[in-house]
Amino acid sequence: MLNHKNIVLRKVQKSEFELLYALITQDEKWTKYNGPYFPYSTPSKLEFESGLFKRLCEGDKTLAIEVDGNLVGNVSYYWECESTHWLEIGIVIYDSNYWSNGIGRNALIPWINCLFDTLEIERVGLTTWSGNPRMMACAKNLGLKQEARLRKVRYHQGVYYDSVKYGVLRSEWLASK
Repeated sequence: MLNHKNIVLRKVQKSEFELLYALITQDEKWTKYNGPYFPYSTPSKLEFESGLFKRLCEGDKTLAIEVDGNLVGNVSYYWECESTHWLEIGIVIYDSNYWSNGIGRNALIPWINCLFDTLEIERVGLTTWSGNPRMMACAKNLGLKQEARLRKVRYHQGVYYDSVKYGVLRSEWLASK
């Protein structure tokens, strides 16, 4: 379990299945910002159980975000290339009532700390798209540097958007603490 301000990052309990399933399926506004150019359909309970819910219960690469006792989203990481230690992070706040309140930033601080503390990595990356200005602002507010902008490579609803890549080096992150 990781804490920062009023935020807790933690594994979920099996008893939280229905609560989490409702969280991701009842208010799907989040799908408009979380890579909407990739196909998405609401998962069945079985798909959710064997996918995201399983990863949240394991708590290795994905943790739930709890704010003041309420589950609102999750943080995660994945290997872009594990053999070269190229790691990327992700975050989703499913409950739109919690958007624009600094929760993403405050959840990513302990997550990035944890990754640098526990993994042999020198950089944490975060990739988003120009159609998600809140995520771009969050990355900048955390001190991540824009490292690349691939122009007009994300096509969504008849419009081209940029893919925007941010990153922070271990030395930069530690110096900012």
